[in-house]
Amino acid sequence: MLFRITVAISALSFAGAFAPQLGANNRAKPLNVATVPPPSSPTISDEYVAEISANNPLKVIISGAGVGGLALAKALSKNPNMDVTIFERTDEFKRFGGPIQLASNALQVLKEMDQEVFDQIMEKFTFTGDKENGIKDGIRTEWYAKFDLKSPAENRNMPYTGVIERPDLQEIYLNNLPKGVVQNGDGVKSYTKDPKTGRVTVELESGKQVVGDVLIGADGIWSAVRATMRDEPARGEGSGATYSGYTVFAGELNYASPDNGQVGYKVYIGPQQYFVITDIGKGRYQWYAFLARPPGSVNDPKPEGSSKYLQDLFAGWSDEIHAILRVTQEHEIEQRDLYDRPPSVRRSWTDGHVALLGDGIHAMMPNLGQGGCQAIEDAFVISQELGSAKTRTEITRKLESYQQRRLIRSAAVQGLSRFASDIIIRGFDTPTKIVWDEGKFLPRIENFGYAGIVTRMLQPILPLFFEVQFNFLYDGWKNEFAIDLKAFLIIASIGSLMLLLSAGVVGEAGIAASLGLEALIGAEGILDFEAISTALREMSSF
Repeated sequence: MLFRITVAISALSFAGAFAPQLGANNRAKPLNVATVPPPSSPTISDEYVAEISANNPLKVIISGAGVGGLALAKALSKNPNMDVTIFERTDEFKRFGGPIQLASNALQVLKEMDQEVFDQIMEKFTFTGDKENGIKDGIRTEWYAKFDLKSPAENRNMPYTGVIERPDLQEIYLNNLPKGVVQNGDGVKSYTKDPKTGRVTVELESGKQVVGDVLIGADGIWSAVRATMRDEPARGEGSGATYSGYTVFAGELNYASPDNGQVGYKVYIGPQQYFVITDIGKGRYQWYAFLARPPGSVNDPKPEGSSKYLQDLFAGWSDEIHAILRVTQEHEIEQRDLYDRPPSVRRSWTDGHVALLGDGIHAMMPNLGQGGCQAIEDAFVISQELGSAKTRTEITRKLESYQQRRLIRSAAVQGLSRFASDIIIRGFDTPTKIVWDEGKFLPRIENFGYAGIVTRMLQPILPLFFEVQFNFLYDGWKNEFAIDLKAFLIIASIGSLMLLLSAGVVGEAGIAASLGLEALIGAEGILDFEAISTALREMSSF
């Protein structure tokens, strides 16, 4: 008899993540990409040879030139026993898209992978982790809770969290990759495998076929590689990607903020929605408005424009929100619905010599600012595993090891990101406050209701939770173990208290649906003892 239990472990997270993940529209310009002379290319024989060497290098095909795919290609291309090609669907790279947050864990990985690339990133980087960051009462504009990003990084001698423009990051990698590694204008459509050798034949969208030893699907949340691996559609019903229940507006502009240079980012909480303002450097700012809406709300009419629409939605909220909304032009705003894709222990990340990376396997809500960071950690682990292989017969096991090292950590981060949206929008409110008015004998109580009281009760707990969260993120960047069990249990304990307090507001169904801890889950949201045992065996092997 198979016993099934529902997961009730909290993965609440706020800090760090209300950080740049969505870019507003920018003028599209082709990137000025320099080329690096290719290293001397060894002869690659079509005849299968098990040994991996400079004369018979491992041919690695990467689908997609996002941050994860580019980081992996750069790491592998330094190995003379690797022959790397990225197939990218877009015809050319353009200066499009806003900033991306790189947290301390991702920066440490980038530094470990390639010091020269890291130094170039630092030249274009804006630090936010060395400034004030935290949550504000969205109505009263008072600091509700601050979180310390600086000390955890300094204690570990790690770079501070910060942001870089996506086109700048992309251009740095393109300029440092050997010529010919990135092939534009033809994306991966599907693949087949040779049952004897494990070699992969990739079919491109043009119909062209390319044979390689390894295929890495770094092609995003709507991954064609994943669709082939799982025999399911890349989009829509049955694809595994689910609508989060939230839409986000993002604006990017030049803005003279009164706290420039002092505050990194501010999260404004209040009833049923929240707003984020973050410094992205050089006098530019980005803001986000997170709203609970049905899918497709991007097509809802906004006759007076998005800025006026949001000003009306946030009526009565902080003047700091309205100040930046009033000066944001319509072409500086974009909206998109948010989808995520939780990992699963029962559905493999790999298929022989094929593996998934980044959003294709663990797409995340932007609330933790870890989407790109976790893709970089994926690339780091894959490069280590493939780099340690001596023969092609080891590849399947090496990619399975990659999954074991990354599965639970990425799931925990995904769960933290997803639950933050639910608890802030559905569980948080304007905190209850006792106010003493001049000349009055008795105080008055503002927003005296369950949600307001819960929000106030959580206030002293949050700094401790933030500290544990950053310890978990920053200590685990090497991905040496399946899970940091100590940090996991602490997060679960503190999070459970938050769940207990918030359950009356969010509701049990909302809590269970938002955890995203499908790394231990057999079906959608349900655990059984077989799945638990499998996960424990994996953890005990490290």
